[in-house]
Amino acid sequence: MTSTTQLGLPLIQPAQAQKHVTVNEALALLDGMVQLTLVSRSVAVPPATASDGSVWAVPIGAVNDWSGQEGKLALAANGGWVFVTPRRGWRALILDEGALAIHDGAIWREGMATLSPYNAGLAIQVSEVDHVLAPGPVSTTALVIPANAVVFGVTARVVADITGTLTGWALGNPGAAGRFGTGLGLAAGSWARGVLGQPTAFYAPEALQLDAEGGDFAAGTVRLAVHFLELTLPDQ
Repeated sequence: MTSTTQLGLPLIQPAQAQKHVTVNEALALLDGMVQLTLVSRSVAVPPATASDGSVWAVPIGAVNDWSGQEGKLALAANGGWVFVTPRRGWRALILDEGALAIHDGAIWREGMATLSPYNAGLAIQVSEVDHVLAPGPVSTTALVIPANAVVFGVTARVVADITGTLTGWALGNPGAAGRFGTGLGLAAGSWARGVLGQPTAFYAPEALQLDAEGGDFAAGTVRLAVHFLELTLPDQ
């Protein structure tokens, strides 16, 4: 046996010379694979420079040094790459998505709290967007609530002062103005935590709606985050 089963750590062999090389290689793998964080799972071109210990999930269509390594993890080490095959049940934080994910043996599935033998499960998700307010009494976002989502609430943070003739604003969705908060502040740093008394299912994609109170919007930016659950289908 030359390596461990789970992480593929190299094992020192009887009468092996330069044992420190094998030990250091194993420690480098541990440093990258334990408390796993992925820089990205969508970058197909290896970065020109990478800090030792940083890890990418290699996507389909990867090129250059990652060519032929699709589905593996690319660990930066000593100016090159070490490739590791993830196993079912491994968990990671995908940094550029801000999502926790679990590996099903083939792909990374973000937000999964449970995973059945055929990959059905319950996903805990956040959909986040910076919304630039349109002038007028109402400003509507793009479709930020996906179809078949069970929404628990929406949180918000004003990231650029809201200006205009208004005295406050309300947060809701079309047909339910203010359901996530009313009388909200205008200054940068103001926030909203709109928790629904009862989780609500949205069967079609939906936008959020911001309503000016006592006047109109002129400008401003609000960071919005929808917190919801999704039920994932089993594989065939």
